[in-house]
Amino acid sequence: MSTSGAITWPQAQIDSGFRPIKRQQTIKCTVQIDVTDQPLKRSSLTPRATVTPPQHNFLRLNIFQKAAAIAIDAAERALISHEKYTPLSKTADPSVQIAGNYFPVPECPVRQSLPVEGTIPDSINGVYVRNGANPMFNPIAGHHLFDGDGMVHAVKITNGSASYACRFTKTERLIQEKRLGRPVFPKAIGELHGHSGIARLMLFYARGLCGLVNNQNGVGVANAGLVYFNNRLLAMSEDDLPYQLKITQTGDLQTVGRYDFEGQLKSTMIAHPKLDPVTKELHALSYDVVKKPYLKYFKFSPDGVKSPEVEIPLETPTMIHDFAITENFVVIPDQQVVFKLGEMIAGNSPVVFDDEKVSRLGIMPKDATDAAEIIWVDSPEETFCFHLWNAWESPESEEVVVIGSCMSPADSIFNERDESLKSVLTEIRINLKTRESTRRAVLNEEVNLEIGMVNRNRLGRKTRFAFLAIADPWPKVSGFAKVDLFTGEMEKYFYGSEKYGGEPFFLPSGSVNGGENEDDGYIFCHVHDEEKEMSELLIINAVNLKLEATIRLPSRVPYGFHGTFVDSSELMNQL
Repeated sequence: MSTSGAITWPQAQIDSGFRPIKRQQTIKCTVQIDVTDQPLKRSSLTPRATVTPPQHNFLRLNIFQKAAAIAIDAAERALISHEKYTPLSKTADPSVQIAGNYFPVPECPVRQSLPVEGTIPDSINGVYVRNGANPMFNPIAGHHLFDGDGMVHAVKITNGSASYACRFTKTERLIQEKRLGRPVFPKAIGELHGHSGIARLMLFYARGLCGLVNNQNGVGVANAGLVYFNNRLLAMSEDDLPYQLKITQTGDLQTVGRYDFEGQLKSTMIAHPKLDPVTKELHALSYDVVKKPYLKYFKFSPDGVKSPEVEIPLETPTMIHDFAITENFVVIPDQQVVFKLGEMIAGNSPVVFDDEKVSRLGIMPKDATDAAEIIWVDSPEETFCFHLWNAWESPESEEVVVIGSCMSPADSIFNERDESLKSVLTEIRINLKTRESTRRAVLNEEVNLEIGMVNRNRLGRKTRFAFLAIADPWPKVSGFAKVDLFTGEMEKYFYGSEKYGGEPFFLPSGSVNGGENEDDGYIFCHVHDEEKEMSELLIINAVNLKLEATIRLPSRVPYGFHGTFVDSSELMNQL
């Protein structure tokens, strides 16, 4: 696919700290999604796209479906025409949300023998995969960064040599929209606001009732998390089942399909399941925004057998993007960012901050069979953690220690706020005997730390170090920090002027078994130079923060979300 033409960059982008990406006349990467012979077209991004109706194959529609398609398309055009003059908030404005290096890229087939500066450590053999949101089509209305189609970027390392590829995850949603030639599935955050959001839902379900789209096989984008479990690489977003991917011998990516764990999983699964490094069990949550139970917990044995679900009673459907595990417990955050669909009738976003709700944390045994076994403890004010980095048990004090980044204002990711967002690395201690909690900031200085991890081989156990992105200037990532959770000391690694990245991924030495010390390993960082318009993968020694190798990538890599590493021995056993 080639792109050309100038893009007008609205002042809103510049005010938010973004800068335009200069476009070359030709991009050599090609989109190769074998779902239709119709070529993919994407014009330059504008705040509101000119709308064309879906490209229905009228030869396959009956008379009723043809009439319905014409009527629904006309109603949608009228809706978009009405919306054209309605201002969008920054959290729903595509000219802000996918500006600069958030702008989508086409697929890139495998490129071998990439230029490497320095030396890739001998112990690293496998594939680093990172997920992200990459909309296939121009937004026709509101768009939030989290709404984009899932695209996975893969860097395969073999004996010091590296290859790169990026591919869309072929979700049911993407396949249908590709056939229709434009987006028709509602975007959960960017579009479902107010009366127009209700109208979009009605149009979507009308298309489903008339057989113009199939809304029975999931609506998710699989753009957030990645986990390798039971010989399968799974891509996830919390609005659907996982999607199974396969890494080929050449380092390319293939979508196997929507994965329900051999028919065992009937509901959605959040994007951050937790893999216990000792028991090899996978722990997960599922939340529903419409009907009770709003929250469920379950786990999978190492060979993929699902446990019975534990229905967790919540009064209000709650945004639970992440949770934590310890050696014996699951830590469940019930926080103040909730879903209130009735707010759409009043013209507002259904994702709101409920200041009348008291945040709490639930401590539940991993093998619980009933929600009555949960110990609920109210948490201190301003403890909305979008991500929890780790948790462990402290037997001497009868406490559970939880490490997360507390965000305020809590809903500023979803709703435009005047206050600047702060993300404070925080330790919360929950006393299981007194059922009280305390909170303290881990660091002595103010710095926004978001997206990152601890040593995955010690997840759920007491850990000293966390490797977290320095989200400055927000929402960009200028580097990462190695934080000593015991002392609060912090070492910073900055990418350099006009260079920004995303999640720092920590790979323990020896990959699967890990090194002798907790910080023995390497940090992987996708970094984009906005001045030179080049993307690289950095490999940094986690002990001394020394740059070991820089892999020059053949395609621009947009700032994305979460990743994982699949060891070469694991690649051999993929299903």
